[in-house]
Amino acid sequence: MALAANLEARVGRALEWACRALAYGGGLILVAAALVTVASIIGRFFLFAGLGPVRGDFELVETSCAIAIFAFLPWCQLRRGHVTVDVLVNQMSKRAKAFFGLLGDVAISVVSSLILWRLYLGFAEKFPYGSDVFRDVFRMGARPYYPETTYELELPVWIPYGLATIGAALFFIVSLYTVWRALNWLLSGQEPAL
Repeated sequence: MALAANLEARVGRALEWACRALAYGGGLILVAAALVTVASIIGRFFLFAGLGPVRGDFELVETSCAIAIFAFLPWCQLRRGHVTVDVLVNQMSKRAKAFFGLLGDVAISVVSSLILWRLYLGFAEKFPYGSDVFRDVFRMGARPYYPETTYELELPVWIPYGLATIGAALFFIVSLYTVWRALNWLLSGQEPAL
């Protein structure tokens, strides 16, 4: 017995596609951050030749890493890539493994909802646009008096917050899906290999 097993499989395929695309995007962002770091180090090495470090390299790398982390979380949750205590789990029966997998997915869902909530509030606080009605509908609070930017490059801070919020939202959706999937696994008596 399973809860809408065919629908769960279709939703899983769609989420897998979205998570994979977001993870690839996060990987490209990390590659770009690494290239910025390499270019900055090479520029510092060749100061005598008139080169220099990339201006704002630390801001770019910091922002890129934050966005990439949230891009990877949905894929990690979908594939059950979080840290587990395998020494204990491997000694359990298949049904016990499925039960503790369900408990872990429920816990991740609670944590992902808190992360999404707090990140959205941070984004809303930094986002300088929108009418009062728009901001009220989306519970964004009052518009900031001065749009916050990074120190050196003066990049708007709301942009990385918004991109990270997209990753956090998909992470929350995937977390809810994995609870559904784990419940079906528990009802069937075992977890299939991912």
